[in-house]
Amino acid sequence: MAQRHMDRLTSFDTSFLTNERSNGHMAIGAVLMCAGEPPSPDDFEAHIRSRVHLLPRLRQRLLFPPLGLGTPFWVDDPEFDLRNHVRHTTLPSPGDDAQFHELVGEVLSPPLDRTRPLWQLVMVDGFAEDRFAVVYKTHHAMADGFSAVDIGTLLFDPEPNPVPSREEEQWTPQASPSTAGLAVRAIAGIWGTARRMAAWLADAMRRPGRARKRAANGLAGLWEVTWALTKPAPKVPLNVEIGPRRAFAWADFTLADFKLIKNGLGVTVNDVILAATAAALRRWLADREVDTDGMELKALVPVSIRTVNEQGELGNRLTAMRGPLPVGIADPVERLHAVHAGMDTLKDSKQPLGAEAIWGLNDWFRDFAPVLLGPTAAINFSTRLFNLLVTNFPGPQIPFYLLGREVEGVFPIGFLARRHALAIAIVSYNGKVGFGILADRDSMPDLEVLSGYLRESVDELLAAARIASAGKSSDDGVAADIRPRFARERERLSDA
Repeated sequence: MAQRHMDRLTSFDTSFLTNERSNGHMAIGAVLMCAGEPPSPDDFEAHIRSRVHLLPRLRQRLLFPPLGLGTPFWVDDPEFDLRNHVRHTTLPSPGDDAQFHELVGEVLSPPLDRTRPLWQLVMVDGFAEDRFAVVYKTHHAMADGFSAVDIGTLLFDPEPNPVPSREEEQWTPQASPSTAGLAVRAIAGIWGTARRMAAWLADAMRRPGRARKRAANGLAGLWEVTWALTKPAPKVPLNVEIGPRRAFAWADFTLADFKLIKNGLGVTVNDVILAATAAALRRWLADREVDTDGMELKALVPVSIRTVNEQGELGNRLTAMRGPLPVGIADPVERLHAVHAGMDTLKDSKQPLGAEAIWGLNDWFRDFAPVLLGPTAAINFSTRLFNLLVTNFPGPQIPFYLLGREVEGVFPIGFLARRHALAIAIVSYNGKVGFGILADRDSMPDLEVLSGYLRESVDELLAAARIASAGKSSDDGVAADIRPRFARERERLSDA
């Protein structure tokens, strides 16, 4: 599908607008670390200017129908000016990571201006080393993490090309309808929804077996989501009223280490990510003297349902699960296997279908009863369902370049919903795994400590996996009990 003038937002996309309140800003993005001498601001702007036509949504803003008649439209912005979206800033001396993290927090703190296209790029130079960075920020209503990766592949090159293009495609914005015209379109949307419902009913009558199966799966999923509401996530210091300021930190690893843990301990890479996150949060909660005995935090884990044909499209094609974070388990390997078992149970459940069914129903009734969007969004992003966002998605496994300079690290940025002080986003890129850690600055001023705990947690699992792998390759082919050796290895790591 092309990104067209007057495209309509889905109910799910609109939920990110509806839920943006009480300092819960629904922006996502990424920090990209690049090697080499920074390009000039003029060259950087020219590079983006030559490619902005590849994603028409970058030159479109939101237009809301009168009287709340359904979801907003994407319309061409007649006042689009690239300089409102592409900026340059220089770090003060000495240009270290702490100063850069501070700057990223400042970029992420204010909400995006809804009267303009919902994105921003900031090139940052002035580092002590020969490198520079790009901070990308967009509204979640415009893109999910997977389409954000697609944006990166459009803005960057798979081979070094240091010469910026100075050619810019001519663009003439299409006129937006008047208020009366917008109302007519909204009413036409109601008629279109009625026709779709009639077509759906006709298809159900022609193929009743298929309709019954889909309805049964949807109802089972809705029941599981409803049942989840009766089992709220535990109350912890992560779920407090958040302020407007943001803090950002990162942790990076090699993908080979994550695969070694995966293969050595018989789990998935996503299990490793969740278990390491649980271990880091266990340490962080202990610092606050929180009793974690038997506690299991809940992570909102988005799952992409984007098809191959939808790659390169903006908007959201996601559903979600409540992933287990068993912070109450002390043993790292036992904790990892608890995560693995919990995720297997979730994958076999109807929970993702239930979340998808809820938004599917909202899409059916978005024109008839858009007022339903508010309560649905409030429930979907409630602290009753989850303690923090943990989102993991695969990126390209080849190096990309910006004006001939290699992009060496990618650290994604999640979002903070109301009363959620922490979000951890992870992406794999070119043999590396980058954790982007976003937090409310007021309630989590010690974010670098959590970043360090993540590294310690991965090191623990890596040590256990090496011992398990060695045991599996022994002469008798049987893995010995690794716990005594693992305890000694963990003690060695602690001393180091």
